Amino acid sequence: MTSATEPETPAVRRTAATPRLIATDLDGTLLRDDKTVSERTVAALAAAEAAGIEVFFVTGRPARWMDVVRDHVHGHGLAICANGAVVADLHDGGRFVEVRPLEPAAALAIVRALRIAAPAASFAVERTSGVHYEPHYPPFQLDPGSRIASAEELLHSVENHDDPIVKLLAFHPELAPDDFLGLARMAAGEHGSFTRSSPTALLEISGLGVSKASTLARCCAERGISPEEVVAFGDMPNDLEMLSWAGTSYAMANAHPEVLAATTHRTAANTEDGVAAVIEQILHGL
Repeated sequence: MTSATEPETPAVRRTAATPRLIATDLDGTLLRDDKTVSERTVAALAAAEAAGIEVFFVTGRPARWMDVVRDHVHGHGLAICANGAVVADLHDGGRFVEVRPLEPAAALAIVRALRIAAPAASFAVERTSGVHYEPHYPPFQLDPGSRIASAEELLHSVENHDDPIVKLLAFHPELAPDDFLGLARMAAGEHGSFTRSSPTALLEISGLGVSKASTLARCCAERGISPEEVVAFGDMPNDLEMLSWAGTSYAMANAHPEVLAATTHRTAANTEDGVAAVIEQILHGL
């Protein structure tokens, strides 16, 4: 293992001959803590695209929160959002290219199971049109178009394919984040895919089989790109499957312990341009 401040040069050299795609998480990975992209990172992303390496942003963020990187999407213009539930074209105003929804019946089953397993939990429903939440759910980011009602009402309010559910969010005010995740998976894991990316006890729930990894795999298959030709970066549990799927993966120095344990390679923290440092070394080896 290398130090937390420098990427692993030998690992970079091993992948430099054939990388065709870079997949990177945003918050805690590509973005600095103030949610900006450094000039060094902007230059590295542009240089990778110029060298013929596609870059995919793969994030838990909804497509409407992608303005922070919209200007840095080159080539294809696509981003994988909502933990794999949405593929959006950022060159076309965030148009949805693909949606992999959480079906209302499955979402209701999850809410009912968690009401029993964790009575203090509150919920929000992320649809393609925006987020709606319960009265006691903390409004982490205010949305003027949000509807406030019980999760059951919110899930029954729009039963059509024009505004599908992309994520169910569950928050617990007392449990530790990883404890809540484990409890929720035991109580309702048969109905959806559970993960988290927040430092709080906030769970993100997608349809069964929907993840950053599964959607990235589909996008790569369409391009004839194998996992061995992908270099991935991440920092939180919602990145684990993607990091395991990619041929080469890097945990940020600031990563969650599970991510550090699951990846072979390390790079500097998001505050120190860790993604840019690896991209620069990849390009130097080409």
